[in-house]
Amino acid sequence: MHEIDAKSLKKAKNLFESGDIDKIEAGTVRGLQQIHEYLFGGLYDFAGEIRDKNISKGGFAFANSLYLTEVLAKIEQMPEATFDDIVAKYVEMNIAHPFMEGNGRATRIWLDLVLKKNLHKVVDWQKVDKELYLQAMERSPVNDLEIRTLLGSNLTDDVDNRKVIFKGIEQSYYYEGYDKPHSS
Repeated sequence: MHEIDAKSLKKAKNLFESGDIDKIEAGTVRGLQQIHEYLFGGLYDFAGEIRDKNISKGGFAFANSLYLTEVLAKIEQMPEATFDDIVAKYVEMNIAHPFMEGNGRATRIWLDLVLKKNLHKVVDWQKVDKELYLQAMERSPVNDLEIRTLLGSNLTDDVDNRKVIFKGIEQSYYYEGYDKPHSS
């Protein structure tokens, strides 16, 4: 694991351990910025800042930076009443990809905050296969059924379980290509 990743992973765990996660706005752009700033502050000079450049990954262009502020405002207004609503909002936030780096890690924590606030559930990420997740997310802009099914079958109401949270954070970093989490 690279030094930045190791430091960020430590910060992610501290976000929960310290209780600071409870001070973050669930479902808002500001809340996502707070998470990103927490994870990457001192590691990236753009931590918590909405990008002003266009980015793409694997041939997919994320939301154009010229319209990003308006896009994010619309996403923030999306409903969060049901699991399907929340996943649709998560998919749209992924398409927006508001930061230059670290979108997946920050947005998965943001998703769990929204799920916890509205449904009193979180994703048990350690049970979500990396390849299936990445494939489902890649296809989600066209059809989010696959990601809804994958995440929905791995929901837990064990929202304050330290092991579920920390193993989930490690899995989230693994999705981004970092070392596979150790089973302990």
